[in-house]
Amino acid sequence: MAGATSSSLIWSPWQATLQQSTTNNNNRFYLKKGYPFPCHSVYNTFNFKRRFLSSSKYNDDHVVTDSSASSKLSPLQTHFSFSGCGCSWIQDNSMVLDSPTSNVLLTSKKCSALPSKTVDVSSVSDLFEFICSGPLVDKIGITPDSVGQSIDKWLLYGSQLCRLFQLNELMLTIPQKARLYHYYIPVFVWCQDQIALHTSKFNDGDDVPPLVIGFSAPQGCGKTTLVFALDYLFKTTKMKSATISIDDFYLTSQGQAKLREENSGNALLEYRGNAGSHDLPFSVETIEALTKLTKDGMKMKVPRYDKSAYSGRGDRADATTWPEVEGPLKVVLFEGWMLGFKPLPAEAVKAVDPQLETVNKNLEAYYEAWDKYINAWVVIKIKDPSYVYRWRLQAEIAMRQAGKPGMSDDEVNDFVSRYLPAYKAYLPTLYAEGPSGSDLERVLAIDIDEERNPILAT
Repeated sequence: MAGATSSSLIWSPWQATLQQSTTNNNNRFYLKKGYPFPCHSVYNTFNFKRRFLSSSKYNDDHVVTDSSASSKLSPLQTHFSFSGCGCSWIQDNSMVLDSPTSNVLLTSKKCSALPSKTVDVSSVSDLFEFICSGPLVDKIGITPDSVGQSIDKWLLYGSQLCRLFQLNELMLTIPQKARLYHYYIPVFVWCQDQIALHTSKFNDGDDVPPLVIGFSAPQGCGKTTLVFALDYLFKTTKMKSATISIDDFYLTSQGQAKLREENSGNALLEYRGNAGSHDLPFSVETIEALTKLTKDGMKMKVPRYDKSAYSGRGDRADATTWPEVEGPLKVVLFEGWMLGFKPLPAEAVKAVDPQLETVNKNLEAYYEAWDKYINAWVVIKIKDPSYVYRWRLQAEIAMRQAGKPGMSDDEVNDFVSRYLPAYKAYLPTLYAEGPSGSDLERVLAIDIDEERNPILAT
């Protein structure tokens, strides 16, 4: 890939110039002889999207801040917790390297060269076949030829994600390998194609606004982790990105209290989450400001929400704690459990839950505030909304086992019950018609199973 020798990139032990054999018909790959490869030599300290962990039973996020956490592969600060984050695939075995030199900053140190003769690297050949067998290849237009021509990029992206998630890339389990090469990297490749298509619509010299990609997916299915991984890949490939969540636009504590008073007795609006609990003018202001970051030196702070405030009721985080992004942005990754939901006839929502009628009315304003700004979509689909309960329960059990406050089984049931009516009402239309106002040619629909892995649609 272009710029592959940049010290800002994270190299794989297999990262070398590859060439497809023209003498064999089995599409095997070979390493050019005598090609050296560098060690992991990067010290990246940019902050990632983070969330606040609430000790309250109503903490509905998955990513927590841990400023002390650092990868044993290098001094990379990840600000990420695997416990309760939808990353059960990471925990299949202990793949973190523990080297006595792991805390030493490596600076462009060269490792030994590869063998001087041409050798067959079976792991590369196996990986080529594994990538081509993934459930998303047809959806995103991946062919064996395109994989073969870009296998060095796939290796590099895989190495970067292994670093991010603290995995040993030479000892991946099948679930770990599938999550990286059948899910995260294919989606990243698709996002890159969408950015290229978006950019092609502008003339040379034009200010090109960032592409806004929406990620609509139920809670607990791993969308935050997916966006986290994509944001990391964008940054390591020198493409400036920003991440926002619908959670960032919750009403302030005062606004929530007013909403609760105005809808006394409606359990769906007692806590944050459903349509009506967001500050829509604030979200419009934020999204429009992000799309104007088209030049070097342009900066802005991106809002974040503190779910731990007011004993878990939550409040907008202090602006001094918001992360800063700098232009020119190439992409904005916007994720949320109800992105793309369309209002339905009142009779339809009342049949699901009478309390949903007010939520449905509130939803009418959301297209203008959110969905109309989204140019391309990733829709993660589940067969049964009850998966959300199981995923949430897993997350809370993991937090309790880690010695952190977690909801009881009854509290999990109460929490999820406040979202299930919206899932039951709006997911069928989202899956059948696509997100509100979307171009279906720019929608990537991904079916996942109960283990959060992509599967072939049935």
